[in-house]
Amino acid sequence: MTSASGRGHLLDDPRPVWRVLFIFLIPLMLSNLLQGLSSTASAIYLGRLIGVHALAAVSAIFPIIFLLVSFIIGLASGSTVLIGQAYGARDNDKLKTIAGTTLTLTVLLSIVVGGLGGLLAEPLLSALGTPADILPASASYCRIVFYTMPVLFVYLIYTTFLRGTGDAKTPMYALVLSTILILAITPFFILGWLGLPKLGINGAAVANVVANVLSLGAMLAYLARIKHPLAFDGAMLRHLRIDWPLAWTITRIGVPTGLNLIMVSLSEIAVLSFVNRFGSTATAAYGAVNQIVSYVQFPAISIGIAVSIFGSQAIGAQRLERIPQIVRSGVVLNYAIEGVLIGIVYLFSYHVISLFIIEPATAAIAQRLLHITLWSYVIFGNARVLSGLMLSSGAVVWPTLISIASIWAVEVPVAYVLMKRIGLDGVWYGYPAAFIAGLLMQLTYYKLFWKKRPLRRLV
Repeated sequence: MTSASGRGHLLDDPRPVWRVLFIFLIPLMLSNLLQGLSSTASAIYLGRLIGVHALAAVSAIFPIIFLLVSFIIGLASGSTVLIGQAYGARDNDKLKTIAGTTLTLTVLLSIVVGGLGGLLAEPLLSALGTPADILPASASYCRIVFYTMPVLFVYLIYTTFLRGTGDAKTPMYALVLSTILILAITPFFILGWLGLPKLGINGAAVANVVANVLSLGAMLAYLARIKHPLAFDGAMLRHLRIDWPLAWTITRIGVPTGLNLIMVSLSEIAVLSFVNRFGSTATAAYGAVNQIVSYVQFPAISIGIAVSIFGSQAIGAQRLERIPQIVRSGVVLNYAIEGVLIGIVYLFSYHVISLFIIEPATAAIAQRLLHITLWSYVIFGNARVLSGLMLSSGAVVWPTLISIASIWAVEVPVAYVLMKRIGLDGVWYGYPAAFIAGLLMQLTYYKLFWKKRPLRRLV
C-alpha cells in the first residue's frame, strides 16, 4: 500500500523502468483477468445450466450496457490522471479533493444513466434486431444491471483511485473476493438452491450485484482500518462536493475518453446488428468470441493503464526524463506478453471455445471467427500504450478523434462490405483493419505533435 507521505512512488524505485512497470502490471493484469473471469463464470453457468439461448440473451445486451456507462468510465480515466499527478507531486489535499469531486459526479450520473438504461432496455434491444426468442430475457437481465449501477460504479471508481496512487494490489484483493463470491453463489440464484428463488438468467445478474456490494464493503473497511488517505471516512465525506473548476478539468479529460468508448460501443452495436442477421446461433458465437478476446485484450489494456499512471506521476513530479523509458517499456512488454498469450489461444482455441458452447456447429463457427481476428490484438496493444501515455498529459482530443476515425471510417465499413460479399466471416475482418489503421494514425500524431508539446501538471 502506498503511503500518504509519498513513500512508494513508482518512479522512486531505482530499478529499470521496464521492471518496475512489469511488477506493477502483475496485480493489474490479474485484476483485469479476475474482472473478466466473473463475467465469464456467469456466461459458462448460463450456457451450461440453461443453454445457448441464455448465453445469447446476455450477449445481446453487452453493447447497450457499454454504451450507457461509457461517460462514467471516461470520468474515471480523467480522475486517474489527476490522482496520479497529485500523488506524484505529493499534494494529498488535492488528492482528496479530486476523489470527492469524482465520487459525487459518479453517483449522480450513475443514477441518471442507470435509470435511463433500465427504462429503455427493451426498446433498445428491439431496435438492434435482437432475435425475438431471447428479447424478453435480455431486457429483464439488462434492467437489473442498470438499476444497480450506482453501487457498481462506486466500486469501480475506487479501484481507479487506488491504481492512480500506484496501488494495484488492493483492487486485486477486492476482485479476488468478488470473483470467489460470483463463482460460489451464481448457480444458487440461477437454479434456486437452498430455498433461494429460481431466477434463471436473472440469477447471474443478482449474484454479480451481491458479490460487488460485499467486495466494496470489504475494501472500504480495509482502507479505513489502515487509515489510507483515500479511505471513505469523515475527511472524505467533507470532500464529497463538486469543485467546479476541478470538475471541468476532469470532464475535459473524461468526456473525450467517454466519447471514444461510446463510439466503440456504437460500433459494437452496429457489428451486433450485422451478426444478428444470421440468427441466434451467430449471436451466441459472437458472445463466445467476445469473451475470449476480452481476455486477450486484458494485458494490452493493463499496459495502457500502467503507462498512463507512470506518465501521470512522472509529469506530476516533473521527472520528464522518464517518459521515453516508460513508452519503450510499455511497447516491449505489450509485444512480449500479448504475443505469448495469442499463440497459446490459437493453439487451444477449440478447447477454450468449448467452455462456453457445447454445440459442435456453433463452436466451429466461433473458432473460425476467433482465428480471423485474434492476431491483431497485439497491434491494438501497441496503440493502447501510445494513447495511455498521451492521456497522462491530458492530451485526449486528437487520440480520441483518431480512434473514432479508425472505428467508423475503417472497422464498420469494412465489416459491412465484407459481410455482403463473404457472409458472417467478413464482419470479423473489420477488427484487424481498424487496429492497423488506428496504430498508424496514433503513431503519426505521437511522433509529429505530442512529443513536441510541453508537459505540465493539470491541477
